[in-house]
Amino acid sequence: MSENPKRFEDALRLIDEANSEDPNTESFEGEDYPKELLYSMRMTKWLETIEPQASEALRLAVRSQHIRRWEIPRSEYPLDRKGYHQWRTRLYDYHGEKSAEILDEVGYDEETIARVRMLLKKKGLKSNPETQTLEDVACLVFLESYFWDFSRLHDEEKIIGILRKTWAKMSPRGQEAARELSLNAGAEALLNKALTPEN
Repeated sequence: MSENPKRFEDALRLIDEANSEDPNTESFEGEDYPKELLYSMRMTKWLETIEPQASEALRLAVRSQHIRRWEIPRSEYPLDRKGYHQWRTRLYDYHGEKSAEILDEVGYDEETIARVRMLLKKKGLKSNPETQTLEDVACLVFLESYFWDFSRLHDEEKIIGILRKTWAKMSPRGQEAARELSLNAGAEALLNKALTPEN
């Protein structure tokens, strides 16, 4: 539990308000949501599933993982591997900046703010348990809610490569949770193919 529940709830409210301004919408269970608000809700749900005792900093980072992402579109960077990494690096910084503004506004200390920013930059993946948990959550959200639609935009070879990279970033706990996902037949077939050892 938070040592200051009101501050924590105020932070979540402001993060959600920021993501509610997303002009892009997504339908889920018959209701339309701002896209990044729905994403943040899915992130929190998965964190509560795999790490119910998560620290306050991790819960804040998970909720603000994509804060105001639409303001830095992928199209502003070259559509190659280098451009993709430039875009992702800028997003890590931007999400950290935006979350820091909110956390400072509601009264969080510099240490907590720095910790949230570190997590959002994915520092210490594979060595920092909280960074790894954040990555597991993001991968699970992708696989459960976005992978199938994404897969239909690209050729199978590219999708298999992305799945293998995603799987490699996950911890054994995250991989175990991913194996239990209820995917449609097409998505499950692609995942099984990606996880079949190459000859």
